Amino acid sequence: MDTIFALSSGPPPAGIAVLRVSGPDAGPALRALAGRLPEPRHARLAAFRAADGALLDKGLALWFPGPDSATGEDLAELHLHGGRAVIAAVEKALAAIPGLRRAQPGEFTRRAFTNGRIDLAEAEGLADLLAAETELQRRSALALAGGAFSRRLEGWRERLLTISANIEAALDFEDEDDVAAPDPELGRAIEALAAELAAVLDAPHAEILREGFRVVLAGPPNSGKSTLFNALIESEAAITAPSAGTTRDVLVRPVAMGGVPFSFVDTAGLRGEGADGVEAIGIDRARAELARADLVLWLGPEGEGPEAAWEIEAQIDRAGHGAKRAPDHRVSAVTGEGLPELKHALVTKAMASMPGPGEAALGARQRRLLSEAGEALRGAGEVTDLLLLAEQLRVARAAFDRLIGRTATEDMLDALFGRFCIGK
Repeated sequence: MDTIFALSSGPPPAGIAVLRVSGPDAGPALRALAGRLPEPRHARLAAFRAADGALLDKGLALWFPGPDSATGEDLAELHLHGGRAVIAAVEKALAAIPGLRRAQPGEFTRRAFTNGRIDLAEAEGLADLLAAETELQRRSALALAGGAFSRRLEGWRERLLTISANIEAALDFEDEDDVAAPDPELGRAIEALAAELAAVLDAPHAEILREGFRVVLAGPPNSGKSTLFNALIESEAAITAPSAGTTRDVLVRPVAMGGVPFSFVDTAGLRGEGADGVEAIGIDRARAELARADLVLWLGPEGEGPEAAWEIEAQIDRAGHGAKRAPDHRVSAVTGEGLPELKHALVTKAMASMPGPGEAALGARQRRLLSEAGEALRGAGEVTDLLLLAEQLRVARAAFDRLIGRTATEDMLDALFGRFCIGK
């Protein structure tokens, strides 16, 4: 296997740069630049030199012999000054060493997976952690990357293996007198496991963390949608004007409030007559957004919005504004009156729809495989033939194995690890 190297810290310039080298020639490479290998897992001050003896930089050298390393193979780290010229010079020296090459995106993490240091669910959590922009995203990704879901999955798998072993024994030795019949409690055990999987599938999904709680502002033209939209995202992203039909397309802006990711959506004013061709297209798109919304802020006539929409009495600073008898919130985007209360309510609502702090949120691939396992378990609970029962349990085990990467296609692995940066 090749030995790979890459910058594993942030882009230069920076206070410190970390260059990582992983593979069978990591030790000789570190020795070539630093003169000798430091004691394993201890940082040592070193003068890094090129092949001709020229000083490249002074920094720290660290040595992690495999398999007890991040990648499961010999790994070295060079902690350097974070200037562009320093990094370029050391990378050039590494590239000149036979057997070394620059890493591809995600190659360090892929080697960790291949060598059994992490499973596939943990790798997916690490990818989410690298992309995390809010506190909730960080906590959920840490739970997945830290193995919380993997440990739970292993527990399910062990229980399923015990059930399967009982069934297989009954099948293989059913003519022998010394083999007990299948435990009558097996049906209840299968049912309980299926119920646990169903509860996990009912929990909030990872997509709402990645894309944000989707809040759509809707109502007729000139109801104050765009002005409120700008106030909520604290940016003049939407054009506002007195004339009807100013907003003609969907405008989406991701923001974080209170550590919670949101996607706010401004839409064209909803009206049945007077819209030209372009505005009519915008209205159609606005109606489609209503169907996608996690929450609709309705600025139109009271009671005419979608079911479960929040009634917003907007423009309360203006005389003659459209008053509502029982609005959820009264706001003025111009003076700010009511905005803090609305934002607080939005954060509270969004947090109730998202994974709790530290809970792992499952992505589409994980939910699909968990659904396959759940369907197989429910099927097992509906059959009495031992052969059919054993097959349903085998299908469930296969789904569990694919979840943590015991069986995985190269295309799927390429897509996953392609999400990572070069240094991971």
